[in-house]
Amino acid sequence: MAIFAGRQGDPNARSGGSAIVVGDERDYPEGPMCAVRDREAIDPPAGTFSDPKRLSRAWVVRLAMSDRKLSFDLSGKVAVVTGAARGIGRAAASALAAAGADIAGIDIAGPISITLNYAPASEADLSETGRVVEALGRRWMACKADQRDLGALCEAAARIEGELGGIDILFANAGIQAFKPILDMDNADWHDQIDVNLTGSANAIRAFGPAMVRRGGGRMILTSSTQGQHGTKSGAAYSASKWGVIGLMKSAAMDLGEYGISVNALIPGLIDTVLTRHEDRYAQAIDVAGGQPTGDETKDEDTALEGLAKKSPLGIPMIQPEDVAPMVVFLASDEARMASGGTYSVTAGDSANMQS
Repeated sequence: MAIFAGRQGDPNARSGGSAIVVGDERDYPEGPMCAVRDREAIDPPAGTFSDPKRLSRAWVVRLAMSDRKLSFDLSGKVAVVTGAARGIGRAAASALAAAGADIAGIDIAGPISITLNYAPASEADLSETGRVVEALGRRWMACKADQRDLGALCEAAARIEGELGGIDILFANAGIQAFKPILDMDNADWHDQIDVNLTGSANAIRAFGPAMVRRGGGRMILTSSTQGQHGTKSGAAYSASKWGVIGLMKSAAMDLGEYGISVNALIPGLIDTVLTRHEDRYAQAIDVAGGQPTGDETKDEDTALEGLAKKSPLGIPMIQPEDVAPMVVFLASDEARMASGGTYSVTAGDSANMQS
């Protein structure tokens, strides 16, 4: 629906095409204003403009929004997804593609840290994400890169911009997690998580941001965590990295706003992925709840999930990656153009346990 705002009785009042053209009393000092929709005058509610300090803008925009359908259409957009090989990355790549975006998927697709006790993503995993994207009728480009390497990400950015035509969306999602009490840590226990999760996210912004500036704007979404909003027993490195991602996001939002780039953070709860389906994670959850892990992964899994379900307001111990992906699509869309510098949670209610 198109709207033009003009002075009552103005013969030039007309539809503004596909745009919403809005004025205020300062533009029309001779009298109050009315909204014109599809060349038909719409009388504003009584008293809408009785206060000279009140502008017609709010009324006109309300009329515009009343008939607007939210589509979250990403047709013609190019989205870069890091950590795309599996988990939240694959789910988000699929959802972004379903909304119309072409996808460049980045993943190390191989070993990343000796501190991890779960299998790394593989090239086959990354290829499977590509198969899903292409099955949705969208273009796919796979880039095997370690996001700790800024140069490698810059090379990927140049390739993506050249072959896909630009970059509109960045979902900086890649990350790792391991558990160890802080006094027992070796250097790798600290540095690998900080370097991958925090420095890697900063590298993604630095590498892909210039292409978004050339594009005239865009959307950046960084994956943080509920553990970036509270302390985590035996998880100091991970919590520090994810707290850092929130600070990085807020600072980047300030720096990049002038270029029309919004920056926000996704706050997932406990997501059902390889990152969380292992003995160390079960043992940590049991320990925090005051229990004693047995070392039997099957038994500890059952105990941990039972306790996590009791803690969750929605009774959900682990969230599926596909339940997080729609939030990524929203933040990547034009509908979220006024959202920047914020955190957006998908936690099955666990956010209620956090202080704002």
